[in-house]
Amino acid sequence: MLVREQAEPILSMLRARGGRVTTGRRAILETFLGIGGHVTAEALTARVQATQPDVHESTVYRFLDELERLNVVDHVHLGHGPAVYHLASDAHHHLVCDSCGTVVEVPEELFAELRGRLQTDFGFTLRPRHFAVTGRCRACQG
Repeated sequence: MLVREQAEPILSMLRARGGRVTTGRRAILETFLGIGGHVTAEALTARVQATQPDVHESTVYRFLDELERLNVVDHVHLGHGPAVYHLASDAHHHLVCDSCGTVVEVPEELFAELRGRLQTDFGFTLRPRHFAVTGRCRACQG
């Protein structure tokens, strides 16, 4: 699907909920969708400013926050660096090696048993989308 076609339903939802669709916001969304993976707000700003130099970093942050409230994007902290953003529809979790920094994406189903146990035993609903599980990767264990 083309980036512009992918952006239109999101922009329509934004309008329907009272949000504004500006040239800058469209550029941010289309650039984000074009990257297609994990991106920091700073990297997204740099890419947007290459074609839209008037779009400020604060605008990118505010728009990413709004997209997160609309459940379009999720952010995650992969270690000690800045948060990265990805599409919420691409549900997955992250394992981060605290030695070398390697990030491994794992399917959401991997946490199903833990999610069930926490709900049953503690009445706690796990939403692991905003953090990464840290440990040591295979290469660093040796």
